[in-house]
Amino acid sequence: MRGEPVWGSVGRRLSRSAGARAVVRGMRLRGPRTVRWRLTLLYSSLFVVAGALLLAFTYLLYAHNGAGQAASTVAGPKLTTGGPGPDAVPSVTAVVAAVRADQRHQLLVEACVALAVMALASLALGWVMAGRVLSPLRTMTASARRISADNLHERLAVPGPDDELKAVADTFDAVLARLEGAFEAQKQFVANASHELRTPLTLQQAIVDVTLADPDAPAQVLRAALARVRAAGQEQERLIDALLTLARSQRGLETREFVDLATVVEERLRGVELSVRARLESAPVLGDPQLVERLVVNLTDNAVRHNLPAGEGSWVSVWTGLDARGRPGLRIENSGPVIAADQAAGLFQPFRRLGVERVGKRDGLGLGMSIVAAVVAAHGGRVRARTRPQGGLVVEVSLPPYAPAEHRSPAPEAVGIPKPAPLV
Repeated sequence: MRGEPVWGSVGRRLSRSAGARAVVRGMRLRGPRTVRWRLTLLYSSLFVVAGALLLAFTYLLYAHNGAGQAASTVAGPKLTTGGPGPDAVPSVTAVVAAVRADQRHQLLVEACVALAVMALASLALGWVMAGRVLSPLRTMTASARRISADNLHERLAVPGPDDELKAVADTFDAVLARLEGAFEAQKQFVANASHELRTPLTLQQAIVDVTLADPDAPAQVLRAALARVRAAGQEQERLIDALLTLARSQRGLETREFVDLATVVEERLRGVELSVRARLESAPVLGDPQLVERLVVNLTDNAVRHNLPAGEGSWVSVWTGLDARGRPGLRIENSGPVIAADQAAGLFQPFRRLGVERVGKRDGLGLGMSIVAAVVAAHGGRVRARTRPQGGLVVEVSLPPYAPAEHRSPAPEAVGIPKPAPLV
């Protein structure tokens, strides 16, 4: 305002700045920032509340007893001295009431002082006890900060009774164990993938160097070299496609559509030259059609590739349908060389080839069963492999049951698939 004095404007600015500082201080002091302070305040608050209730109860009991005694005194004979007038001596009842009032007041004051002193003492004791309670947490925090990707083998290993803090430490150790396993598996996978990708590159470079070393090489030699380079490039392309499929499977499902395992398996077995024993019943699945097809292709190719030579009684057995729990499943069994029973689970690890025949032929990438395991996990199912004593493998896949109400795809009757058998 034009007529506003200077001191008024300055005062208003000072008040605004003081208010701002108060707001900032209020934001800073809104609450304790450490758990130790919070526990201390909690302990002290509980002690103060309990002490206040105890003192209030004691004061009420004392006041009630005092009122009862005063009432009995009033009911008795009233003794006075002197006549009516200013020199009259107060009665015994009045004296007792005054003494009781003074005692109640003194009791109240002393109780409040004692409560204040004990509240301060409770703050100190609460601070000490909170520190003792949180001491294992500080030790665990310091140990956890020292653990990194280079020393995931270390553990908290908190000793003591099986209480909540030890449960937290054991859970953290379990997480570290899983992380260590994941890191080791990732390092091994990267090393194996680098080796698998380096092998065709080395072969290509060797072919090119040998061909260039002969300046008078005929056209047939050059064409043969180019064919070998092209074959190595195709192997690289297949490996990259397999790695991309594995990564896509581990990322999860992007689309969910109705797929029948019986139809996919029937289409895949049409070009198989071995003796096939098939019993294909409807096995409806809600999932990614491309990944389900890749699952069937990898399993059938693995059963055909790692089998006995033609003419030696080689065969493949395939079953699709619903198991006893109503879950769609796929089981592929084949003849083949004998494999140790404890090595069956290793087939689902990347670049794992078992047996002399599997390692020596090198006709696979070593990712087929890994992709199968990733696809099954992405669909929420489970896969299991076991060896046959006579030779060969049995691979069983179990997927979640098909639920038509979860999507808007056509029902099994609309696509010509018989209705699943009722659950028993």
